[in-house]
Amino acid sequence: MARKIFVNLAVKDMKRSQAFFRALGFDFNPQFTNEQGACMVVSEDIFVMLLVEPFFATFIKKPISDAKKATEVLVCLSCDSREEVDALVKKALAAGGTAPNAPQDHGFMYGHGFEDLDGHVWELVWMDPKAAPPQA
Repeated sequence: MARKIFVNLAVKDMKRSQAFFRALGFDFNPQFTNEQGACMVVSEDIFVMLLVEPFFATFIKKPISDAKKATEVLVCLSCDSREEVDALVKKALAAGGTAPNAPQDHGFMYGHGFEDLDGHVWELVWMDPKAAPPQA
């Protein structure tokens, strides 16, 4: 059985966050989506649980990080091409996100990213493993 991953992120405004990620082309599983949490489907084995801050707080004992002031995690998604990387960043910017860094082109690997409406950092990367430099 393939292992699945559920990344849980605190959000301030559920409707606004869902609209942002829908603008990037992501869907939500209605079976696990309500006003407190939304299950964003990234792939067959990857899901992002967007949880409004009061609900998110019920799972932890420490304070919720303010992702606009400090980075608590980098979420990195692979893409099928350089063009897909650029297209997702463009959609994120059009939906209200920001791109705090310039694209990085290493020849065999290309990456760029964005911050979502709550400040969470999303890195997008395309890599051609056949062109990667050999390891020493």
